[in-house]
Amino acid sequence: MGAPGDLHPITDKGGLCIPRRQARLASMRADEYALLTPAEMAEADRAAIAAGSSGIELMEKAGRAVAAAVAERWSPRPVAVLCGPGNNGGDGFVAARRLAAAGWPVRLGLLGEVGRLTGEAAHHALLWRGAVEPLTPHLLDGAGLAIDAIFGAGLSRPVDGAARTVIEALAASRLASVAVDVPSGLDGATGEVRGAAAPASVTVTFFRKKPGHLLLPGRMLCGETMLADIGIPASVLERIAPKTRENAPALWLEAYPWPRLDTHKYRRGHALVAGGAVMTGAARLAARAAARIGAGLVTVAAPAAVWPVYAAALTGVIVRPLARAEDFPALLADERRNAILLGPGGGTGEAMRHNVLTALATRRAVVLDADALTVFADRRDALFAAIAGPCVMTPHDGEFARLFAIAGDKLSRARAAAAQSGAVVLLKGGDTVVAAPDGRAVVNANAPPDLATAGSGDVLAGLVTGLMAQGLDPFHAAAAACWIHGDAATAFGPGLVAEDIIESVPVALRRLKGMSAPTPLA
Repeated sequence: MGAPGDLHPITDKGGLCIPRRQARLASMRADEYALLTPAEMAEADRAAIAAGSSGIELMEKAGRAVAAAVAERWSPRPVAVLCGPGNNGGDGFVAARRLAAAGWPVRLGLLGEVGRLTGEAAHHALLWRGAVEPLTPHLLDGAGLAIDAIFGAGLSRPVDGAARTVIEALAASRLASVAVDVPSGLDGATGEVRGAAAPASVTVTFFRKKPGHLLLPGRMLCGETMLADIGIPASVLERIAPKTRENAPALWLEAYPWPRLDTHKYRRGHALVAGGAVMTGAARLAARAAARIGAGLVTVAAPAAVWPVYAAALTGVIVRPLARAEDFPALLADERRNAILLGPGGGTGEAMRHNVLTALATRRAVVLDADALTVFADRRDALFAAIAGPCVMTPHDGEFARLFAIAGDKLSRARAAAAQSGAVVLLKGGDTVVAAPDGRAVVNANAPPDLATAGSGDVLAGLVTGLMAQGLDPFHAAAAACWIHGDAATAFGPGLVAEDIIESVPVALRRLKGMSAPTPLA
């Protein structure tokens, strides 16, 4: 047996080298967070059936999961099961049968006729021994709970007619409800409402979540989202190769730049933050956030007239006075300043435009926020042409609209903007999307509403900059910063202001550190 310091490859019982095994496990964990569009979910269903799974059994398991979710959360009471003419309705028939067998009073309504159902839905409808009523609001009379199984995530047009009447009646009733896959009327790909949708207490979806479960307003309508395993093998994801995931540490934790015993501040990167003359708080918040997330050094370039304001407020941060805003590029002569943030409180004059282009010309890591984006509203092509190195843009919806002439849902807009600009685009909000030029995207879902406070975006930009200074690539730096930002805010809780996010970052980092601890081998 070697000495403790010997570096022998360690293998598990199957002979697989541990680093390779850990990489495989990390990939498996990342796949757990895949978000499938309705089209991709349909492909997963087809692939599972082609591999030997029974479509009838998949539907049975889906309906069983819905019934189980009901039984786990409520005591027996009259249930109205609202079924549509497709597979979602088939899931509803299974749930109705299961609950009725357990002694629950069940009324079932169908949009259409049983004789017109096809495939697995027709099979399970024939197993239902109770009455099948027309889908009308009268089904809700006397109900203590509703199961919404009218339409699934793949709805392609606005709901209308009898379905819309029932959905609106369900919303008005304020009944507790369980949605099958998504609340009917919700677009599973975009999170948008197509005509009408009733908020659910619980949404039961299958195999993997859809983007619409996390994107607004969908997330506000889904209630508690429960992911049920119905027997589709995870291996089908290799064929689908989804490019959208829910943001989670499993996606980037292995690359996270934890300090090593042999490191020092210069190895941890040097962030340079451009400060403004009026809104001095923005750059100060960003600089403190960059330092807190681990950048070894942080320099703020401050207009000489307000240098004392920055210097008095920032300890542990270098403050360099600039006689003129145009003097900022001189600070870039020091190549150790390897991550540059422009925009927070910086103003929208010609100097800002010049400094952004000069920073991008260095091909070092650059983060563009707020004014650094707005100043290019009428010269977007010049900005995009200048992006040749690692770059992250952090717009909110207003800044995005000024810079990009792109319409559509949030996920597709962020993707298109990243492809158009060549930068990673972090489109902020309660459902922040991070998109890379190659099409990868994550939806961040851990941000509490308390983050809707002045300065929180400056803190986020500083976190991204600090992580890029430490060598994290733009996509993972943006994703990690979003998650840490949300986790720190959650840890602080109500009453949050921007400064509190910075002070709570160590709490989030301790949680991350615990997640990255080695897992003992079985």
